[in-house]
Amino acid sequence: MRDWAGKRYWLVGASEGLGRALAEKLSTLGVELILSARNADRLAELAATLSGKTQILPVDISDSASVRQAASKLGDLDGVVFLAGAYWPQSAQDWDADEVEAMCDINFTGAARVIGAVIGPMVARDQGHIVLTGSLSGFRGLPGAIGYAASKAGVMALGESMHCDLRKTGVQVQVLNPGFIKTRLTDKNNFSMPFIMEPDAAAQEMVDFMGTNGFKKSFPRVFSWLFRASQVFPDWLYYRVFS
Repeated sequence: MRDWAGKRYWLVGASEGLGRALAEKLSTLGVELILSARNADRLAELAATLSGKTQILPVDISDSASVRQAASKLGDLDGVVFLAGAYWPQSAQDWDADEVEAMCDINFTGAARVIGAVIGPMVARDQGHIVLTGSLSGFRGLPGAIGYAASKAGVMALGESMHCDLRKTGVQVQVLNPGFIKTRLTDKNNFSMPFIMEPDAAAQEMVDFMGTNGFKKSFPRVFSWLFRASQVFPDWLYYRVFS
């Protein structure tokens, strides 16, 4: 198990939902947190409720200069957790170019910007912990998930490539792929969401796994089996089942 007390973690996308719930749990464990999101007021509100040492650091992850400026204020980190996300459900027939671009830019390119800002010092020290938030929707293309599924697939592939390079070093990479979590993002859905989780329960899944040496976890477990199995489905079966 990981010794959390006194560790410094940068949580990107911490102002609400899963990020907020994770911040609450890590703070209780004694982690010093640097909380980032665009909304400084929400970050300040969260920080005021936490028991542990906390710093707020507003950042716009769609802006490379903003990410670099934030990273310059971090100091040495023990870990970074990327939780930021944008989501608008839509099919190819209803493609909204601005929304799709935003999902790709926040969910995937935003992750690359953030990791790019911290990976160098971690590699130089041969010490660090990088946690990326993928999604069950990233295993294969899904109907009504234009932009979102592709962006999460990119995050998952990014984590896999990093793990290939860093798995025998002191820099640990982890990827967590949740299913539906009850947040303002999933409130946009007008379809059934099996096994939907409360943010607190999903955050506990993350904390428990982050304390291990494992690389990847997909949850809820039973629901994830369908998505993981879909990777070996032939196309004719996959599109019949998922479309």
